[in-house]
Amino acid sequence: MEKKRKVVVGITGASGAIYAKVLLEQLKSIDSHIDEVGLVMSENAKTVWELELGGKHYEQYGFRIYDKSDFMAPFASGSAKYDTMIVCPCSMGTMSRIANGVSNDLITRAADVVLKERRKLILVLRDTPYNLIHINNMKIITEAGGILCPASPSFYSKPQSFEDLAKTITSRVIDLAELDLDSFRWGS
Repeated sequence: MEKKRKVVVGITGASGAIYAKVLLEQLKSIDSHIDEVGLVMSENAKTVWELELGGKHYEQYGFRIYDKSDFMAPFASGSAKYDTMIVCPCSMGTMSRIANGVSNDLITRAADVVLKERRKLILVLRDTPYNLIHINNMKIITEAGGILCPASPSFYSKPQSFEDLAKTITSRVIDLAELDLDSFRWGS
């Protein structure tokens, strides 16, 4: 029998709330493979979600939402054995704090835990262009075992909507998290 996975999703205030929305929808669609999804959002993430998507749809998925300062959340400790953390979208400020070990909120603490436990950390970077500080922080994250997945959508699946376009990234993230999702494949 397949082991169900525990996943943390962090959402930061970078533009691109649609990526988080589509990711949450996809995780919900494969809930038979998932034991638990813990969701934590920065205050800026909530503001951006409401600005870009309208409303507070992030509350509708049935995932437990943790306050950004709740260091009693299970994934604030390695003993809770969360398999994967996805930060989507990930701002450069959040990436910088993760790269430099600044665990000043639940998103950065959970990322620190995932890295120290040698589990999977996936950062869906949204900002562009990059400066040398960003690139050096990307190098640090990569050397520490994290995976950088810039939100650079592909077009070979001929997406028909913004959601379809976002799926070209979030489906890749689901693959990187080693979760099984039926999605468009090159050459299919």
